[in-house]
Amino acid sequence: QVQLVESGGGLAQAGDSLRLSCAASGRTSSRYHMGWFRQAPGKEREFVAAVTWSYYAASVKGRFTISRDNAKNTVYLQMNSLKPEDTAVYYCAAGYSPSYSEKDYNYWGQGTQVTVSS
Repeated sequence: QVQLVESGGGLAQAGDSLRLSCAASGRTSSRYHMGWFRQAPGKEREFVAAVTWSYYAASVKGRFTISRDNAKNTVYLQMNSLKPEDTAVYYCAAGYSPSYSEKDYNYWGQGTQVTVSS
């Protein structure tokens, strides 16, 4: 099993920046494909970014950056120019193939809340 723990969420104002971290433990390997998803209240969970080929949802492209530090078994999501519509619980996930579908990810963190006020 792989354990994923997100951190870095919180309250921000529109235009602010936050950096989310996802620390992996257990049977970790750089071969895992890592991604970020988010879920707003009353909404389905949606794809945000995948690190393997630096792929982003259109809603965050140009504002968010995903990166990975294999030595620390950590993946990051740098979020700039935050908007109120970015408010959601953000989850990191790991899988065995590159994908932007949550069905292809096998391991999930508990989520971290990001709230953006105008």
